[in-house]
Amino acid sequence: MDNKFVRPRPEFPKRAVITSGMPYGNKLIHFGHLGMILRADVFARFMRDRIGKDNVIYVSGTDCYGSPAIESFRKLQEEGKMKDKTLLDYVTENHDKQLDILKKFEISFNLYGGSAIGRAGEIHKEVSKWFIETLFKNGMVSKRSSLQFYDRENNCLLNGRQVVGKCPIEGCQSEKGYADECDLGHQYLPQDLIDPISTLSGKKPELVKIENLYFDLQKCTPLLEQWIDSIDRKSDTAPFMVKEIREFFKKPEIYIKREFFDVFEKIKDKLPTFSELERNEKAPSMTIVFDKLEDREKACEILAENGIRYRTGKTLTPFRLTGNISWGVPCPTIDGVDGQTFYVWPESLWAPISFTMAYLESIGKSDDEWKKYWADKDGQVYQFLGEDNIYFYGPAQQAMWLYMQGENPSLDPGNGQLRLTKINPIKSILYMNKKASSSGAVKPPMASEFLEHYTAEQIRMHFLAMNLVNNNVSLSPKAFDSDAKDDEIDPVVKEGNLLTNVYNRILRTVFYSTQSHFDGVLPKSSIDESIMEECRKVILNVEKFMYDKKFHQVYNALDVFIRNINKYWVKDVNNCVTEEKLAHLITNTMQMVFVANTLLHPIAPSGTENVADYIGFNKDICFSWEHIFDTFDNILDRKRERKLKTLKPKEDFFKRHQSQLDELAKKNGIEG
Repeated sequence: MDNKFVRPRPEFPKRAVITSGMPYGNKLIHFGHLGMILRADVFARFMRDRIGKDNVIYVSGTDCYGSPAIESFRKLQEEGKMKDKTLLDYVTENHDKQLDILKKFEISFNLYGGSAIGRAGEIHKEVSKWFIETLFKNGMVSKRSSLQFYDRENNCLLNGRQVVGKCPIEGCQSEKGYADECDLGHQYLPQDLIDPISTLSGKKPELVKIENLYFDLQKCTPLLEQWIDSIDRKSDTAPFMVKEIREFFKKPEIYIKREFFDVFEKIKDKLPTFSELERNEKAPSMTIVFDKLEDREKACEILAENGIRYRTGKTLTPFRLTGNISWGVPCPTIDGVDGQTFYVWPESLWAPISFTMAYLESIGKSDDEWKKYWADKDGQVYQFLGEDNIYFYGPAQQAMWLYMQGENPSLDPGNGQLRLTKINPIKSILYMNKKASSSGAVKPPMASEFLEHYTAEQIRMHFLAMNLVNNNVSLSPKAFDSDAKDDEIDPVVKEGNLLTNVYNRILRTVFYSTQSHFDGVLPKSSIDESIMEECRKVILNVEKFMYDKKFHQVYNALDVFIRNINKYWVKDVNNCVTEEKLAHLITNTMQMVFVANTLLHPIAPSGTENVADYIGFNKDICFSWEHIFDTFDNILDRKRERKLKTLKPKEDFFKRHQSQLDELAKKNGIEG
């Protein structure tokens, strides 16, 4: 059949690792996590069907360390909670709760680990040591004296979430800036944070000099530009990601508001050498540009001393690797810096490698087996993340991966060296058209709350239908919308209807017709070439959309195809005046059902596997893409002799949530 394919089919690796962003150890799973994790799971399930389940590993886990966990645990203890508990107890309890709820959404992790928990945590410490020692050997890690916030009243250094202010990055819309990053993921130096306040004392903290280890990210700019050029305009690269990453390659900039122009003119000769990009009589601000980050930081000090307010632009800054936070992965002594722990962001980037190692060890594989996935031309790593983490997984991670090779890295290294990952970011999922975050004014609903109103399959379908590769999308479930009218369509139920209404209907129709006319035994007849062609078309479309991670187009293609199955049946059933014609209709329809069920499998695994069981498809092969272009007759389990399991009246393969059934019964005046 290959000669009938109109376009070249995408090439998939022989082996794949899928990862998704890791929830912090102080959080439970909310809808934002779901949007990212569900997409990763659908792709992981698709890849298992596409290249073989033994060749695909899906890992994620709890990001245990860092100041968010410390702060949350501290507040709980102040409230008298978590008595006689340790920080490890706290994050482990949250880890277990995270995994429990994700299982209810049918997330198919090979391993959901924890960076501080169990064997995965032990391996993670070893991997962290290997990373920093290798990067230091390759000349990319050095100690730097940097400023850190200090709370004089509590006599302690402050980390991460212990300092709150305003993000200094021009145009940033974040609700909170922390010590060196805002809640939208922008990175900056602590001294640039606007109006910092200590969460411990409620007062403005001081800045003191501390020695930490840094990765020389600025040095990587030329190679990172080559990398972004190499993936730009590829069908599986999100355009918004390319645009955002390129912004970090700009030279260091400072933006000064018009009200400070006169003061600036008096002191500008004191600044390091700069060029002026933009200033006119009507412009609200001016832009000055520096060749070196050090010059910009010196200029910031001078501007601040003279009372000039400013904002800074995006640029690559030294990437901090260590700190003095107590709750972190211990860092070995490097360049004379002793007794520190890793900053949470770098170690969370290589945590999926640790989890891959832990999983492979648990199934008896050799110590080097992980390299077949992360460091081999036949392997590929796909990472699913939120838009606010692009900086870390983009410039920071890719640069570290490259310089793990040595002093002269290549974008296409030989086997045995870490290979660049495919980054798959999503735009923001709003809640009722508003930005929601745990630390913001609008709190995100927890994943467990959705299961009180919707089935896991309905949620999976709804999130899949969101066009998050191009746009911010609002999640507005009717069950959570106090302003929703009774006659409004629930957007979550709407996408789920493809399963609960349309697909259910055709399945029941075929089953009942077979049971009524052929004693439940599938009749034998030929399959029309037009039916096979329509099946091939949707298979190829879904394959390409999956390759590009354009899941909303996967949903659209399946929506059209499944509705067309119903239309085909309705159009022809009245012409089936003989059993021979009905047998032909059932056979053609079953071919389309076989294809639809296979393509739906990554999205609705339990329901489609139940369909396969009732029909008598051989489960070892019916979801494998090795057989997707076969006829359904070749997939049937010969032991069943084409006999369908009996489908009882009004039985559904894909069910509505009980609350929806109760509401429907209430509308129809049915009690109980």
